[in-house]
Amino acid sequence: MLRLLLLYLSGASWARRIVMGWGLARRVARRYVAGETEDDVIAAIRVLNQKGITATVDILGESTADAAEASRYAEAYLHLIERVSAEQLKSSVSLKLTALGLGVDPAICHDHMRHILDTARTHGINVTIDMEDHTATDRTLAMLRRLRAEGYENVQAVIQAYLFRSEADIATLAEEKVDVRLCKGAYREPASVAHPRKSDVDAAYVKLMKLLLDAANAGGGYPGIATHDPAMIAATRAYAEQCHISLDRFEFQMLYGIRPALQEELARAGYGMRVYVPFGTQWYPYFMRRLAERPANLWFFASNLFRG
Repeated sequence: MLRLLLLYLSGASWARRIVMGWGLARRVARRYVAGETEDDVIAAIRVLNQKGITATVDILGESTADAAEASRYAEAYLHLIERVSAEQLKSSVSLKLTALGLGVDPAICHDHMRHILDTARTHGINVTIDMEDHTATDRTLAMLRRLRAEGYENVQAVIQAYLFRSEADIATLAEEKVDVRLCKGAYREPASVAHPRKSDVDAAYVKLMKLLLDAANAGGGYPGIATHDPAMIAATRAYAEQCHISLDRFEFQMLYGIRPALQEELARAGYGMRVYVPFGTQWYPYFMRRLAERPANLWFFASNLFRG
């Protein structure tokens, strides 16, 4: 119930206005968000790189309301890509199609994506299309496939294990040799489309992880196993060892600010380790979804609130 409440609040405009008005909330959010400016995120990525950890950087924002706002996001990504390259940082970028106008006009979104991918390809940078709630899944995968058909091999996918459809999606993407980030899923979804119980999500995650590693071992895409769950990490390590899958055929991925010691431990052990580093002024929905994922995150927020 607590998770559902927090996920509801992540999309509530009245709650956004209240929380974003708290200076304390902004300070606590910095645990999960690298900051509000490009300089902030560049500094955060540099620190990660110094620890042998790569990054993927996301400008926070989703569901833009008009073409002008979508254009501003696209320009921000173009500038960010140039900056990452100029600073010689080891980082890809991640983005949401609704931030680039998918809900306003798919043609606008497509034009922005082509421009971003052209610029990224020039600098040898990959672009991951983040997955949003289930209502955007078909449109997101359709855009991904359209772009790949146009020759953009530097665009990658995200699949959420809690959706019933994900096994079929991963099978198809594996055949197409698309790089896939596998995550559990962080949106409030109806039981008609997603596993409602954590145990079922965990079982689905392990099954999908094995499908991705098998495909990678056979020369398919390069999977990112995105989890902070020690059981999921142990299962991945055990399966890779059992099937003699080289450590350069996949990587682990985690979120900025969550289990940093474990991130460093995996990097030292020789695993690819990539951290998803978000930044920007539109941090509220992302912050609330992080609170919903683990009760400990909420208690961390509350303890800081009461200290204030």
